[in-house]
Amino acid sequence: MERVAAFLKEAGAYYLATADGDQPRVRPFGTAHIFEGKLYIQTGKVKDVSKQIHANPKVEICAFKDGDWLRVAGTLVEDDRVEARQSMLDAYPSLQNMYSADDGNTEVFYLKDATATFSSFTKAPEVVTF
Repeated sequence: MERVAAFLKEAGAYYLATADGDQPRVRPFGTAHIFEGKLYIQTGKVKDVSKQIHANPKVEICAFKDGDWLRVAGTLVEDDRVEARQSMLDAYPSLQNMYSADDGNTEVFYLKDATATFSSFTKAPEVVTF
């Protein structure tokens, strides 16, 4: 899991895919943070992506860096504790001008039952589960 988080951070941006009914939706994200041994992402409750995750928490993440790419499939689980939200905001201080841990909007999710596949054109895929 640490390798997955490091790849996502080094890539800078990754793409999160959700389902909106029968329509896939993909958008860039930038948060990847390990808290209490789980990989977390962050969004705002007012966003469509939040509504989509709550309706169907199965997601996929894709990132590309230096000729390698990573795909992570799993289920997002909301962690509604202020400690989890604050940990994310501490890890990403730039978010603190838009979010606070107790603003009623900040939301964090951790990945559960995740399968991460590291791929490139020059070597065999490597699969990691967490």
